[in-house]
Amino acid sequence: MHNVPVVTLGIVAVSRDCFPIELSRKRRKNVAAACAAKKIPVVEIDTIVENEHDVLKALEEMSKRGVNALAVYLGNFGPEGPSAMLAQRFAGPTMFVAAAEDTGKDLIDGRGDAYCGMLSVSYSIGLRRLNPYIPEYPIGDPEDVAAMLGEFIGITRVVIGVRNLKIISFGPRPFDFLTCHAPIQPLHDIGVEIMENSELDLLDIVQAQKDNPAIKKIAQEMAGELGKGNTYPELTGKLAQYEYALEQYMEAHLGASKYAAFANKCWPSFEKYFGHVPCYLNSRLAARGVPVACEADIYGALSEYMAVCATEVPPAILDINNSVPKDMYEECKADVGKYALSDLWMGFHCGNTSSGCLVNPVMQYQLIMHRMMEPGKEPNITRGTLEGQIKAGPISIFRLQATGSAELRAYVANGEVLNVNPKSFGCIGVFAIPEMGRFYRHVLIEKRFPHHTAIAFKHAGKTLFAASKMLGVSEVFFNMPKGAYYPSENPF
Repeated sequence: MHNVPVVTLGIVAVSRDCFPIELSRKRRKNVAAACAAKKIPVVEIDTIVENEHDVLKALEEMSKRGVNALAVYLGNFGPEGPSAMLAQRFAGPTMFVAAAEDTGKDLIDGRGDAYCGMLSVSYSIGLRRLNPYIPEYPIGDPEDVAAMLGEFIGITRVVIGVRNLKIISFGPRPFDFLTCHAPIQPLHDIGVEIMENSELDLLDIVQAQKDNPAIKKIAQEMAGELGKGNTYPELTGKLAQYEYALEQYMEAHLGASKYAAFANKCWPSFEKYFGHVPCYLNSRLAARGVPVACEADIYGALSEYMAVCATEVPPAILDINNSVPKDMYEECKADVGKYALSDLWMGFHCGNTSSGCLVNPVMQYQLIMHRMMEPGKEPNITRGTLEGQIKAGPISIFRLQATGSAELRAYVANGEVLNVNPKSFGCIGVFAIPEMGRFYRHVLIEKRFPHHTAIAFKHAGKTLFAASKMLGVSEVFFNMPKGAYYPSENPF
């Protein structure tokens, strides 16, 4: 996937000098073998850390081997100070994990006490104000630890991506979408750069690409992607010019950052001057790992980018839009299955969802904007959106947002898109999340989250929750199961 980090995870075993160093070495090799069997890429670092000199040797070895994420592995009890120092001096994300005992037949010379060592090193981590990833149960045999390392790669991809991200914004956030407004100061706290530009800047860079020979090739790619859904072939030249201009601007203005996302104003003046809506272009960039959030939603772009880093599949940004009518619910009981009506909702946007995530995608005009801008006329400047039913399958919804007092909050929930005809326009689907009604009331409404949500087209709740915590987000909300109450929920 373009525009997301490539993670090179190194595993460094630590050993307390009063324990056999061979125990840590043997256990590290067993973990590496388990990773190889599971096809989890990991770089085995030869240096075993017992003291400060070993810390320096391990750091040098990791630097030479291009390691940008670190797993500190307690093969035995481990040295508290050097273990924490290794994490502190390493530039990238770090996790701590520890070995379970191998067998009840060898609990004298073969006992490692890493269960105790994790408690001990946690204090040293706290003294240094570190925030490493520690799995929910960080003790395991080689196969267990390999699985934890595999999960950490996804978490790390999100953290590295965010810390090297630039969000490029065009146009002020519209007054009618006040909920998308949020202080940008917290972006700097987590390492995100923000570059805000005017709509005139956007018009200028697009006009500058007129007659560029690259445009024709992009228009041909669009026609190939859409196939029979290319209902406006005469429009693809304009769309290609806009897409090419955005990509060129991104490449020229990454600066010190490595990755980018956009948050662009898309109405009402956009259509008059550009002659189309930007929705389909947004979907194409998202398919390449470059999210483009609608309505200049900066935190929506960030949330989408975290979703693509977590899953390595195209993300989307949708409105948590409308309820499912009771008669539709009754008609589709066979496809709805276990879900209650209050668990269902429709996710919708004008047409920014990548074609690979839609059933029979078709280029259309944007109905809502057409009502406002071209009432009673044949669609012209409101053309260029992508419509289709969102494919059934697993999803997560996710949002990282700053409050009015510049504090970061997030939510995440796993669910699915149902194979139910939404009977409406736009890119749209019927979504199901367990206990969504209560989550909607006691998190989304009560905690003042906006209507935009990022969609990850895989279950990514575990990854996004952990990555948010590593980035310093203190409150990460999720959908409480039936029988577990939100603090403000009326139990009666």
